[in-house]
Amino acid sequence: MGLYHAYTMNLATIAYGTAALGFMALNVLLLIGRRADPFGYRLSLASALSALWATAAAIAAFTTFTSAAPIVDVLEVARDAGWLLVLTGVFARRVPRWLAILVPVGWVSLFVAQVLHWANPTVQMTHGGLALALLGLVLIEQVYRNSAVSERDWLKYLFFGVGGQFAYDLFLYAQSELLGAVGATAWSVRGAAVALTVPMIVLAVRKSVASSASIFISRHVIFYSSALAAVGIYLCTMAAGGYYVRFVGGTWGEALQLLFLLGAAAVLVSLLWSAMLSRRLRVFISKHFYRNKYDYRVEWLRFVHTLSSATPENVQLGALQALTQVFASPQALLFVADESGGQFRATASWSDSGKEIALPADVSVSADVVQFMQRRGWIIDLDEYRRAPATYDNIQLPAWLGGNSAMSIVAPITQGAALAGFVVLARPPPPFELTYEDRDLLMTMGRHVATHLAQQEANRKLAENRQFETYSRLTAFMMHDLKNSAAQLRLVVSNAVKFRHQPEFVDDAMATIDNAAQRMTRLLDQLRLGAAAAVRRPLKLHDLIEVALARCAANTPVPVMISQAPAVVVEADQEHLTSVIEHVVRNAQDATPSEGKVSVEVSQKGSVVTITVSDTGRGMAPDFLRDRLFRPFDTTKGAAGMGIGAHQAREYVRSLGGHVDVQSSPGQGTRFAITLPALMGQE
Repeated sequence: MGLYHAYTMNLATIAYGTAALGFMALNVLLLIGRRADPFGYRLSLASALSALWATAAAIAAFTTFTSAAPIVDVLEVARDAGWLLVLTGVFARRVPRWLAILVPVGWVSLFVAQVLHWANPTVQMTHGGLALALLGLVLIEQVYRNSAVSERDWLKYLFFGVGGQFAYDLFLYAQSELLGAVGATAWSVRGAAVALTVPMIVLAVRKSVASSASIFISRHVIFYSSALAAVGIYLCTMAAGGYYVRFVGGTWGEALQLLFLLGAAAVLVSLLWSAMLSRRLRVFISKHFYRNKYDYRVEWLRFVHTLSSATPENVQLGALQALTQVFASPQALLFVADESGGQFRATASWSDSGKEIALPADVSVSADVVQFMQRRGWIIDLDEYRRAPATYDNIQLPAWLGGNSAMSIVAPITQGAALAGFVVLARPPPPFELTYEDRDLLMTMGRHVATHLAQQEANRKLAENRQFETYSRLTAFMMHDLKNSAAQLRLVVSNAVKFRHQPEFVDDAMATIDNAAQRMTRLLDQLRLGAAAAVRRPLKLHDLIEVALARCAANTPVPVMISQAPAVVVEADQEHLTSVIEHVVRNAQDATPSEGKVSVEVSQKGSVVTITVSDTGRGMAPDFLRDRLFRPFDTTKGAAGMGIGAHQAREYVRSLGGHVDVQSSPGQGTRFAITLPALMGQE
């Protein structure tokens, strides 16, 4: 029996100590909220008295001082009085007059009797506690019955919390009347029962109309407090189980108790490390303690921080991470409209595992999924689409998306009324259900991302314009050099009439001409694709290619035609289009070793003709091909190049109504295709 007594005392200490901490936390939250109404004042008083009573009971159980029992009894009456004051003071008009008078008479009489020791304190507390418990339950029933239906949504939580305490007291003292004494186990468990009522009271405060505006409890505080409380309850339960095992285990009791506690500790560690359990706890807290699913202040600050922390080179990846972190999505893809507006290109991917995700094919602006988002502006829940495609007008998904069951959400990124892109998110970890809050938050963040990307693109174009301005100033200096070279040549011509028969003049003239030729050659190489005025006229494409190949024949590897060019006529400026072809061929030669191969092929399909320049050179990386190849003033040739050749070539081809397509892989060579409209019926 000594072991059983120690077990009940330890259980009582832990249980009442937990209850004391719970009511202390409740009182701190009420003080932080600065409740300035009668309900708040009375609730603070009741929680403070409850914390004081539970603390005294825990100390009494821990020290086993029998002399502390009267003090605990007095504080218990004070605690009951505090909760009765909450019910009668705030809801006085909802109870019968006789009950409103009987309640204070009852608790005042019992309080005075306990202080003055009119009779046996234990017997007195048993009868008085039973009476106060009955009064409390009757009072709760009357208040709830006479309350408006709109108030019952939060009152039921308050009454569950306060009524739970009175109900357990009724059970405790009714049992003592039958048995002739208060049961030690029932009295010990009472602290745990009271502690379990604290969350109900907190929930009532959060849901009450009067308190919701003045009390804010951080989600993080609730999460960690709930987790700590759950751990405490778990430890209490395991401690009780351990004592029970030791009590019934006989000579093996201590070993079995140690083994039981070690197993319980292992289970606790596994639970604490469980990401699934953590997510479920957060969802439970959001559903039952808050009106909103998200703490929007925290989410928005984190979103803006992630978005603004991205470097200019990784702004799209940063935007993708800012979107995915809200939902903890394991994978995501970002599609952005290209410059022509005809395609949505996958520009960034993200995975929480760090593995690179292969970017899918471009999505045409005419695709069903794009047209649907432009028309409706909806977020597409792919799980819902698979269950009921009619909800989304039976649209046809791209093959790579429809066959990927891991992807769950397609969200538009809009700038104003225009679709600037869209993001594809993998299914977030369970438990997750796409609600209207998720949709609103994702749409709002998508608009912010669209603005951020547009600002970044505007900054890039502004930087390019400044570079073009610098290029124009450089051109002015070059024109100055050309003017000087021309002046030197005119001087040679004017002096030739008088001095042509003098050997010294001939030598000086040759040196001057050679110097001027070298200077102009260097300038022409840099300005060959400059913005000179171009005159369009029908030209035989075969003749242009022959001229371009002849100009490049001095370099290695020598370019070759692998098929006879068809008799196709195009409309263009002769020198400009020839320079474009020459530029592509020279780039292929520069990237290919002398023992390699550079070939040119011309093919016609209907009203378009394609000039394909292929090489077996070093090729280009996908990121360079996607982001840098056609960017002006971005060159890999150092001082030998200005980085505008590819850009100017593409822009001139576009001005003719054509387009450029480049395919390349590192170490596998490059295929550069120029497609132009052909003049039909002419040769």
